[in-house]
Amino acid sequence: MATEVIAGQQISVDDEGFMTDLSEWSEDLAQALAKEISIDSLTEDHWKAIRFLRADYAEMGETATIRRVSTETGLTTKQLYELFPKKPAKKMAYISGLPKPTGCV
Repeated sequence: MATEVIAGQQISVDDEGFMTDLSEWSEDLAQALAKEISIDSLTEDHWKAIRFLRADYAEMGETATIRRVSTETGLTTKQLYELFPKKPAKKMAYISGLPKPTGCV
């Protein structure tokens, strides 16, 4: 298993850079992960999506799709693309410290 150092913290990651140990995640680390993928600051809407993803993962055991995030949070798909440009599902999962969603390429 690979590791990376982000914001001075060593984290376990898979071969695509997604965290593999959910217990290593923190909101401070999320800020640093966001900066790694060119999201300079996390707004309340970012946190709404991130917190939903983490809670949903704990309950369902898999990373939610963008459609589920939109349906459950009230954030439109368009808003999610604005918050997490180009690949919102992957970026939301990455910042949330979760595995890449099934079906993402």
